[in-house]
Amino acid sequence: MPGFPPSQHYRESGTGGTGRTEWSLEEADNKGFWSRYAKLYDFEVDRFSHRAYERMYQLMSESLGSDMDVLEVATGTGLIALNIAGSVRSVAATDFSPGMIAKASRKPAPANVAFSIEDATSLSFADASFDAVIISNALHIMQNPRLALENIRRVLKPNGLLIAPTFSHGHLRQSTWNLNTRLLRHIGFETYSKWTPEEYVAFISDNGFRVSRWLMLNAAFPLVYLEARVS
Repeated sequence: MPGFPPSQHYRESGTGGTGRTEWSLEEADNKGFWSRYAKLYDFEVDRFSHRAYERMYQLMSESLGSDMDVLEVATGTGLIALNIAGSVRSVAATDFSPGMIAKASRKPAPANVAFSIEDATSLSFADASFDAVIISNALHIMQNPRLALENIRRVLKPNGLLIAPTFSHGHLRQSTWNLNTRLLRHIGFETYSKWTPEEYVAFISDNGFRVSRWLMLNAAFPLVYLEARVS
């Protein structure tokens, strides 16, 4: 997710039909930030966004079905995967942060949930593997969200369901938020895409999906809950 000159890059292999992925040292530092943050993640979600997450679990469970195989990208500590597992056939819950996956894997989980490390921009799964993909509060902190959506489209079945809630940070473009932005960046947190809700909906629509519904939820930041189908 969340520079350095090209000579400072290293490479990781990808096997999902998108070739190789180049990781910059900035991205490696970002991965380290999220691994360190894993120990606080559940506490922060519960403190600042508890009601929004409870509402998301409800909305997702209503849209998913017991015959569906689901991929979650950027699962974090597995909060969503564990809460929707009873509504679906299987959940492949993935994250690029080893620390997040380590914490998620230590939680009690039903047999239909499997945690693994995956890069959203180079998914290793076969084409048309999943009935639904969930990516929650992640696209805005990815350097290349278009490539993530390209990978998601590839692994979704025809007319597959995308569930992509994300925080709307359009207000961070305003001067009054400049200090907050600099402080967040200083500790390793970078918001690469500061969409308004309408801009985010348009972004999803422009990248191969038909948005079927979206609504706003109150959380630590304005949260756009969005569902779409592969175009």
